[in-house]
Amino acid sequence: MYNLPFYMVQPGDTAGRIAGRFGVPEEALYEANPFLKQGTVIVAGLQLQLPLPQNPLAKPNSADITKRIVQASHDYGYPDLCYQIARLQRLYPFIWCENIGRSVSGRAIHALRIGQGDKAVQINASFHANEWITSLLAMRFIEDVARSLSLGEKLLIRSEGEELDIQALSRQVTLWIVPMVNPDGVELVQGGVGKTHPRYAELKRLNRGSEDFSEWKANINGVDLNDQFPAHWEEEVSRRGHDGPGPRDYPGLAPLGEPEARTLYEFTKEKQFATVLALHTQGEEIYWNYRGYEPAAAEDLAGKLAAASGYKAVKLEGSDAGFKDWFIQEFGRPGFTVEAGLGVNPLPIAQFDKIYANIQQLLLAAVKL
Repeated sequence: MYNLPFYMVQPGDTAGRIAGRFGVPEEALYEANPFLKQGTVIVAGLQLQLPLPQNPLAKPNSADITKRIVQASHDYGYPDLCYQIARLQRLYPFIWCENIGRSVSGRAIHALRIGQGDKAVQINASFHANEWITSLLAMRFIEDVARSLSLGEKLLIRSEGEELDIQALSRQVTLWIVPMVNPDGVELVQGGVGKTHPRYAELKRLNRGSEDFSEWKANINGVDLNDQFPAHWEEEVSRRGHDGPGPRDYPGLAPLGEPEARTLYEFTKEKQFATVLALHTQGEEIYWNYRGYEPAAAEDLAGKLAAASGYKAVKLEGSDAGFKDWFIQEFGRPGFTVEAGLGVNPLPIAQFDKIYANIQQLLLAAVKL
């Protein structure tokens, strides 16, 4: 049983145009979405399910695989994510997608799965709104893995001089990727808010009167999602010293008070991951510890990730309530925060290829740990 791929309707879309884009019969599109009526306007923002090919295990056409779906051509937002997930599932039907929760504004939070192994590994991205480039990194990685899995190719971990057999690895590991934890925040950073937005006045006030949201890290409620987890949360509140919502560093009124943080918390508890990695920017550092709760091997494992990527493994002090912190405290298993790239957030898309070259190596080494 395979989950149906989905697509978020864009302005100007019609049923015929969507069906043609994904190579499915228009009638099948209506069958998969019985709430659609022929001849009616399809509203932008609506999420549609796309019918799969008759044989979801069929190998993709090798000519199609050579055309990269996850492109780093422009700033990466939620509509890009939805469109690319749909295209990836059409080309690689063995990629499973679940909607594991919804944001404050009702956007789906997606989790992509590849592999069938007993060991579960989670990679997540875009906890922070102005770190949206991490979503693109995560999506490029799952495309690379899917392509190699489909073609039977191996991927090289340069630091170890080892070619990783992705087909064999997929029988040992189940990889889950949550590519955009904070979709509302990402859209706010990239599009701002027009005067017709229902929360225009409130959000502008929270942003210190500015309509430029490029430095915004929080979700749309002005809460920092990576300060929302039950790991010495009260101490993080005291350290931050914020008295209310804003662009960054406000932990909220209670741990797990925001739906995005609750979603990741419940998803992680359900799947019982062996390892988690949270992608952030920037600094080219890997944080691997939390208050002594980390397993004995954590520092050595972080060293392997550092060797693979050229990043620095750092023992971090004076930080609480993060996702990685809670995971280590709750499960006593390896958890890592990866600060990708160098510069000022949001990192420019022109840096993507350079950043990804290192992150791909780090993630391959992490999946193999």
